[in-house]
Amino acid sequence: MFEILLHEHSLYALFKLHWLILILAIVYFYVKNVIRSPLYNVTAWQKTYFFTAVFLGFLIKCTPLDVLGSHYFFSVHVFQMAFAYFVIIPLLILSLPVNFLRKYIWGHRTKFALNILAHPWLTLVTFNGLLTLYLIPSIFNLVHMNVVVVYIVQVVIFFSAIFMWWVIIHPVPEIKGFGHLMRALYIFLASVALFPIGFFYVIIQNEFFPMYVETAGTFIPAFTAVYDQQAAGGILKIIQLASYAVALLVILFKWGKIEEDREGTIDDENIRYVRGVVVHLDKKK
Repeated sequence: MFEILLHEHSLYALFKLHWLILILAIVYFYVKNVIRSPLYNVTAWQKTYFFTAVFLGFLIKCTPLDVLGSHYFFSVHVFQMAFAYFVIIPLLILSLPVNFLRKYIWGHRTKFALNILAHPWLTLVTFNGLLTLYLIPSIFNLVHMNVVVVYIVQVVIFFSAIFMWWVIIHPVPEIKGFGHLMRALYIFLASVALFPIGFFYVIIQNEFFPMYVETAGTFIPAFTAVYDQQAAGGILKIIQLASYAVALLVILFKWGKIEEDREGTIDDENIRYVRGVVVHLDKKK
């Protein structure tokens, strides 16, 4: 396989030096301005999240995997996108201290824009709608006629995924957002939103992408373009559902921990004072 790649593509194309430089720049910024900064208390888990995300980013963009996804396997291309949108982005958000997010993301200059762009229902429709449109065969083929358009579309989807995960993770407590139950519902709706396009690729029996049909069987003769498309649908749903399942478990665990800590305590919202006497009201069901 590697011999074929070396014969057909340059070393620069196989290992993407520009992506490597970008990743190293991000690592340098994080180490200098976050880890070594006296302003932030970066936990071991946050460092683990960051460097795991960086390693996965390196894997999908700075190795021959990117060439395989761009020229030979539609399933590899979908694998790259799924890891970027459903694994790398939440890890990066989790790797940032709350004080850092307050300073650079939730500042007075960005509050208005963030409230709009990270509106829960808008992000749900925007991300899932854009990704579904991108994966529609006719639109996908049209977009991939120009490499600049490809980068622009993928960047737009990437940022819309950031806002979607912002709603799910809710990294800054003072920002008004969904409670635990609504975030669980949000995850369910998000998982359902991509079901049609994933199911479409799993059951189709026709070849839709000329760019991949031409190279089908180059490395795995029995792996036809149709099988490639079907694998892409399965990969998309497996990675998406796995990431959402982890997020849902974390949310439910935190919710349960909060309710456990409240047991035996007085709920201020249900206290009334009548002529100096404290009256405890039953919680509304």
